Amino acid sequence: MKRTLALFLFATACSSQTATLDDEDTTDVVISDLSAPVGGTWAPLKNQPPVGVGVAILLRDGSVMAQELMTPNWYKLTPTRAGSYRNGTWRQLASMPSDYGPLYYASGVLPDGRVILMGGEYNLGSQEWTNKGAIYDPKKNVWTAVAAPTGWANIGDAQSVVLPNGRFMLANALTSQAATLDPTTLTWTESDGTGKADGHDEEAWTLLWNGKLLTVDCNVQNMGSELYTYTSGTWVSGGSTKVQLSDLGSSTDSHEIGPAALRPDGTVFVAGATGHNSVYDSIARTWTAAPDFPLVGGQQLDIADGPSAVLPNGNILMAASPGVFQTGTRFFEWDGKALTEVATVPNAVNDSSYQQSMLVLPTGEIMLTDQSAQVMLYTGRTADTSGWAPVIETAPTTFAHASTISISALRANGVTQGAGYGDDGQTSTNYPIVRITNVGTGHVRFAYTRGQSSSTSKPTAVVSFKADIPSTIELGASRLEVIANGVASAPVNVTVD
Repeated sequence: MKRTLALFLFATACSSQTATLDDEDTTDVVISDLSAPVGGTWAPLKNQPPVGVGVAILLRDGSVMAQELMTPNWYKLTPTRAGSYRNGTWRQLASMPSDYGPLYYASGVLPDGRVILMGGEYNLGSQEWTNKGAIYDPKKNVWTAVAAPTGWANIGDAQSVVLPNGRFMLANALTSQAATLDPTTLTWTESDGTGKADGHDEEAWTLLWNGKLLTVDCNVQNMGSELYTYTSGTWVSGGSTKVQLSDLGSSTDSHEIGPAALRPDGTVFVAGATGHNSVYDSIARTWTAAPDFPLVGGQQLDIADGPSAVLPNGNILMAASPGVFQTGTRFFEWDGKALTEVATVPNAVNDSSYQQSMLVLPTGEIMLTDQSAQVMLYTGRTADTSGWAPVIETAPTTFAHASTISISALRANGVTQGAGYGDDGQTSTNYPIVRITNVGTGHVRFAYTRGQSSSTSKPTAVVSFKADIPSTIELGASRLEVIANGVASAPVNVTVD
């Protein structure tokens, strides 16, 4: 059952080596137990966007683009010369085609840095499960319409993911259909989808280290999960989740579920729309019931649509609210053993979890948007990230401004997808960001990264890619870092000549 536009309006008014991947091989992936402390702090942007914004996407030059709700309009947040997003400034970007202004849609950042959007539960304010799409070129500041897969009358609030081979995989929210997009030719290939137990409606996809996709069934009452192998196009059972996560069959029967986030220890925390939660161990391939969300004022908290983000310290930050689409958001961190409530934001009392969206910034801060013109940043507590930080393998020690350099790094794509929501928005940041800091001035510039050899997030993968050095970068001694999901490598000394 979908939320209505009337509910939405009411709510917003209130507020050098190419990695190879063995689909079955995870035995060489071992990361020690995480014990990061919990409880971070929130701060508002100093310069808020001029309009209410929803989904925000991290571009490969370190800037952030965010959509004005249900319009074709996008705005860009550029950090300061000190690398601060909190003090950054906004400017308007080019607009999408005038007939496309979606709400709750699929999105992804392609290996060449372009951003693709497909579908939408709403379009320009009308609920229609649109099949429209568009792709954005950040270097040219140009949008181009993208046709739906052949025969797809609808896409809607679909799930999507960039696969390890660099193709963009898209679901049809109203069927069990899926298709993959060749990013070079922009042509679609229908996925076989053999073995899928139910349709894709409301489900989420989590990319595991072995290249498979994990989903929890939302349209059959079986407490089931499924695993998808993209090389064969087939689904198989992933086992019982032990507790009911989708609210299918409940009094609301909305089929909703919460986000499913992979931690740096290889476990996936799946938040339920029932108050129940579960953890999938992707190494042992087993499910374990996790602690429930608490009752607050006699109301059961849950995530019936809503975001989560993996903090640099390995904990998962989540937004929960009572029931299905009711207001009163509270925030929690999951540290692998316990759910702990953390600080909240000013708009939380009027927000439901479904209105929230999270994005992991290169600084490690979590950007929270709630469909209003108030954007908040969450800073978690620090912890040892050496087990999942990128490690630079090769990089030039001297290069010129306006040049293109080659870099290879272990874990250049990170070991998680960063942040996610599920079917209504994807904000993954599992791709390399290059930050260059001038030693003399302390000024920060980001290079535009593209063309990585693999989109895998396997912790043992070394990924090579290109970085375009800005023409306006300051010359002289500098430090270069590779960042993935807000976790930075140790810097290497370079000279911009």
